[in-house]
Amino acid sequence: MTAIEQQKLGKALWGIADKLRGAMNADDFRDYMLSFLFLRYLSDNYEDAVKKELGSDYPSVPDTDSAESRVLTPLQIWYDRNPDDISEFEKQMRRKIHYIIKPKYLWKNIYELARTQSNELLKTLQDGFKYIETESFESTFQGLFSEINLNSEKLGKGYPERNEKLCSIIKKIADGIAEFSNDSDTLGDAYEYLIGQFAAGSGKKAGEFYTPQQVSTILSKIVTLDSQDPTTGPKSRIDKVLDFACGSGSLLLNVRRQMEGARGIGKIYGQEKNITTYNLARMNMLLHGVKDSEFEIFHGDTLLNDWDILNEMNPAKKIEFDAIVANPPFSYRWEPKEDLSNDFRFRNYGIAPKSAADFAFLLHGFHFLRDDGTMAIILPHGVLFRGGVEKQIRTKLLKDGHLDAVIGLPANLFFSTGIPVCILVLKKCRKSEDVLFINASEGYKKDKRQNRLEDKDIKKIVDTYQFRKEEPRYSKRISLEQIEKEDFNLNITRYVSTAQEEEPIDLQKVNDELKDIARKSKEALTRHNEFLKELGLPPIAD
Repeated sequence: MTAIEQQKLGKALWGIADKLRGAMNADDFRDYMLSFLFLRYLSDNYEDAVKKELGSDYPSVPDTDSAESRVLTPLQIWYDRNPDDISEFEKQMRRKIHYIIKPKYLWKNIYELARTQSNELLKTLQDGFKYIETESFESTFQGLFSEINLNSEKLGKGYPERNEKLCSIIKKIADGIAEFSNDSDTLGDAYEYLIGQFAAGSGKKAGEFYTPQQVSTILSKIVTLDSQDPTTGPKSRIDKVLDFACGSGSLLLNVRRQMEGARGIGKIYGQEKNITTYNLARMNMLLHGVKDSEFEIFHGDTLLNDWDILNEMNPAKKIEFDAIVANPPFSYRWEPKEDLSNDFRFRNYGIAPKSAADFAFLLHGFHFLRDDGTMAIILPHGVLFRGGVEKQIRTKLLKDGHLDAVIGLPANLFFSTGIPVCILVLKKCRKSEDVLFINASEGYKKDKRQNRLEDKDIKKIVDTYQFRKEEPRYSKRISLEQIEKEDFNLNITRYVSTAQEEEPIDLQKVNDELKDIARKSKEALTRHNEFLKELGLPPIAD
């Protein structure tokens, strides 16, 4: 599917969402819309695999059992005809695509219930969501649909009204996407588009869970470069990648996309504190064709490090990552407890202040980075110059040789804030001794609501980082000695200013020119007065 078709699908879905949500705010309706899109993908993907597995045994035309007033999907017909083979069949499907869905919970059946205005739709959806959470996958996805309240009064006051509303929503969605492909790339991109649209339309707070794709691409390209020889391009393989503030998972999926031409990624790890976006991230992974065995998303607090696999104090069991990406909440206020001073993540650096947990997030991720890995994190500019313990942390990272690059981005790129932000690139074992500063603040396209990085802007940033290029008013490699002279202040404009230098003024030349002008003016006045004298008129005084 072309980019134009993908955008067309995204816009079609957004149009349906905007038209149907009625009294609901964008956040509430997002959960319904994205969940139904997710169910449609799981169902169609499953049915395609079933067709291949059953071959000629797959019923070609669904029958209707009017006596029971229910629609029979082709798979339901097969189940009814082959009750003794169901168990073995489902085992085989789990081996092949890692999940199963009972026939009555498939999207086609849900759609038929909606089309015929069946009173069974609401109950079937409730049972189907619970089944997918607890039984469809070998891994359990408990609470995957916990944010979708099918009994909400926003759908209607009673069961009949809610059922009727859901019939309308599902029918519109099904009809709206019927002409489009159901492959994971197509629906996955449409899903990302909708997440972006909901983030844009839901106010600044709702946009925190979403990293704009163009920013995500920069981080993803940087961390997938071969650290042994970055000039060769992407690594051949990444064993583990982590985003410890993963939001809806777009950054992790972008890293995966960068590795498609290589041997891929062993496993994806993400952590998210917000329950709604935690569920979005899990759906997003599955919707993009990531098998449940290929990712692990944890619902928890990164700053407290409450994820067991990352809280292992035994060095022999310490889990480390080849690539770490993150876009944590900017200048997040937190309440660090006294015992955190002995926490293995912070004890060598210090505790970030209550007013801004930016360095706490950074140090968390950096602790779990492999020696040959790369970490790229988005942070506000304050981390570059603020004093106190933040200066202490910044200084140690610099003296230890862990800060590889500082990249300044344009303002107003994010839904959650209009401030300019920066990307810090960190490594534990670096080849270069200097720090690369990139001032990309002026490379963008201005759209109606926000600024946007174009492909050429992204390419220039990544190429400049990859080859450590220097360019006037854009990038420069700065030694630690020079940074120390600046008192470890990393304010980008101290090293790379975008201001146009004024041409130097030759004062002697200007003085000579003024003298010459004065002389010529005097000569012209003398000559003019001579003409006036000949005409019998009074001269003009000097």
